[in-house]
Amino acid sequence: MSDHDHEHSSVPRSVPAGPSSCARAATTKEAAFRIDYPLSAARNTRVVAFDHEAERIIRSAALLDWGQARFFSVADPGGVLSEIGASDVSLEEVMTDTNTVIMVSTSGENGAAVAAVGSLARERGIMTAGLVVTPGALTSDALFHLRPHARILLVPAEEDDLIELLRATRA
Repeated sequence: MSDHDHEHSSVPRSVPAGPSSCARAATTKEAAFRIDYPLSAARNTRVVAFDHEAERIIRSAALLDWGQARFFSVADPGGVLSEIGASDVSLEEVMTDTNTVIMVSTSGENGAAVAAVGSLARERGIMTAGLVVTPGALTSDALFHLRPHARILLVPAEEDDLIELLRATRA
């Protein structure tokens, strides 16, 4: 075999391996691209319970340590919410500077309040999520009221799903 034939053979030549991506990341050159500031601040999440069982669920979640999350129940379906551990607040005020609204229902009560919260969130471009928590049988009313107003809908949801959703959204 001539030198010319050897150049075109299908036998691969051994090439020394370069440094791995992990090793390159430790170099000064790669460190210049490293992000060295903390993640963005917690999101201004609002959690709204639309019935008594949902309120019990969000009260439990509210006991944990959250950044900017605030928890509410329906006081007046026309536009007033009761903040857990605080006073009544207008829906307009609740939705000011809000990034995310999580709506929780177990029974389908307060359909008008769901529509008010969902419509205002849509107008303001606020991300919405709905949880139909099913302590017993799934009710179609809860699903019927939340479906048009929640971009993300967990059905059937469990109580722990609220906490996981709050963590996932950096509440």
